[in-house]
Amino acid sequence: MQKITNPEIGSWDIILKRPTVQIDDIESTVTEVFNEVRTKGDVALNKYTSLFDGVQLQTIPVSELEIERANQAVEEPLKKAIEVAKNNILAFHQAQKTQRVAVQTTPGVNCWQEKRPIEKVGLYIPGGTAPLFSTILMLAIPAQLAGCKEVIICTPPNKQGAIDPVILYTAALCGVKKIYKVGGIQAIAAMTFGTQTVPSVYKIFGPGNQFVTVAKQYATRYNVAIDMPAGPSELLVVADHSSNPQYIASDLLSQAEHGVDSQVILVSTDTEMIDMVQQAIEIQLEDLPRKDIARKAIENSRFIYFDTHELAMEFINAYGPEHFIIASSNEQFYTEAVRNAGSVFIGKYTPESAGDYASGTNHTLPTNGYAKQYSGVNLDSFLKSITFQKISEQGIKNIGNAIELMAEAEGLLAHKNAVSIRLKDLN
Repeated sequence: MQKITNPEIGSWDIILKRPTVQIDDIESTVTEVFNEVRTKGDVALNKYTSLFDGVQLQTIPVSELEIERANQAVEEPLKKAIEVAKNNILAFHQAQKTQRVAVQTTPGVNCWQEKRPIEKVGLYIPGGTAPLFSTILMLAIPAQLAGCKEVIICTPPNKQGAIDPVILYTAALCGVKKIYKVGGIQAIAAMTFGTQTVPSVYKIFGPGNQFVTVAKQYATRYNVAIDMPAGPSELLVVADHSSNPQYIASDLLSQAEHGVDSQVILVSTDTEMIDMVQQAIEIQLEDLPRKDIARKAIENSRFIYFDTHELAMEFINAYGPEHFIIASSNEQFYTEAVRNAGSVFIGKYTPESAGDYASGTNHTLPTNGYAKQYSGVNLDSFLKSITFQKISEQGIKNIGNAIELMAEAEGLLAHKNAVSIRLKDLN
């Protein structure tokens, strides 16, 4: 971990840098896999699943029998916990539904906007070092609320060629039955082109490692949309003298245990708090089953002191964290001043874990500074807005001359004529 005091603004670019591999280092691999999946389909999926995941698949689709067995394998307490999370996520995303927007812009000119679901969506569910079944809740629930016609899941198999039962149980609970045992770059390529067994989709959702992130961006070259560039997890906490160092240490470690390429940052206006958090991290690390992963991630961490809340907030907005925890007595200032963040957690009883699982907000969020341009996944992520208009005789008379003058000024006389011919008939 690196401790920094009052860094000059000119040095922020270096401090803000994420511990990610450059796209150029990955793209050649992505290109190779995409080309082979496009031409060889399932044969390529089996090849790369064997190469990257170390398992020979008997079948790529998950069977109904496997789903039934998964339902029996998941313990009841966990099922109840998943149900709590599902209900809260459903409530929050249900509330995001909006009504049809309609306005008469000019007498006789009626314009309106309606939302329609994206017909075919693919959900990528990471399953490497941890089976992220919670991501199914975050993606499948809004997909179903939006009314998407086809929803599929791709998730990597374990060394036995199986999918963790809790992933299958959660998928079935959310109404998703088309599940495929394929992960990584090859999964994104399969959803992009389609294979003999995996259908192509119009939009791909879900987080992943750096290879999945680059693959999703590569998929956009083939007219497939993605939710956002969502790569390795990151968390920034702002703290002061009023904060609880034990709580902060636990929050930082909760992100650090995701993967060795995760990044956690503590920004504070109190040097003693930074020292106490560092000590708490060392103590709590020893009790974590994934401490080796967390420790490597902590090596990429930053503990940064600023003299003022204003300068701290300027740095935070420049960083644009995926997760932003406000653990400060100056809570209102940070809440009102934040401009760039995927999701904000306010107060000492609001751990980032709540958003990851059960509070109701979505945990599929922009990373790597993309919170400056992107929103996290929400109901609208699964919808398209389509505009409609209907113009009456009076309406075309009211705006016709303006259209003619503007079209002529741009040299588009066919545009002008499309109006003029109508006006001539009416007159």
